[in-house]
Amino acid sequence: MTDSIGPTLRKYWTYLSDKPFGKWIFSRAIGFMAPYSGSISARVIHLGPGMGIVRLKEHRNVRNHLNSVHAIALVNLAEMVTGLTLMNSLPDNTRGILTGIKMDYIKKARGLVTAKCICDIPQTNESIELEITGEIANEQGEVVARAVATWLIGPEKERSR
Repeated sequence: MTDSIGPTLRKYWTYLSDKPFGKWIFSRAIGFMAPYSGSISARVIHLGPGMGIVRLKEHRNVRNHLNSVHAIALVNLAEMVTGLTLMNSLPDNTRGILTGIKMDYIKKARGLVTAKCICDIPQTNESIELEITGEIANEQGEVVARAVATWLIGPEKERSR
């Protein structure tokens, strides 16, 4: 058994992303594996080495009393895009966990929002903390929120049976 999710992400994204409904199926599978992330019903649009794009359509379950996307839904989206981008980019036999996140809210998020993350690709699986930035923009391309997520990566642990 392995703690490293990178090879699995790459395998299923490569297989599904160009199929009809493939990105939807992949996104639902991510939501099944991480139910809290799945609660916002975001859609993975692109996942490649060092780059990820995830979209969230404003809907009732993510809306606040101000008729905009709730701040915590935006944090969830930022964690999702930074985590997927980093995990997809890690060397095999590497795992990661979020250890902190800082979020700046720049303006109200309404309608369709797109989270984008570009990160350096770690070359080893040595234990290190990485700060990964994710930006969330509205349909007009205006940045509505920016996150800096701290991820601790390191070698996967051996499991006893």
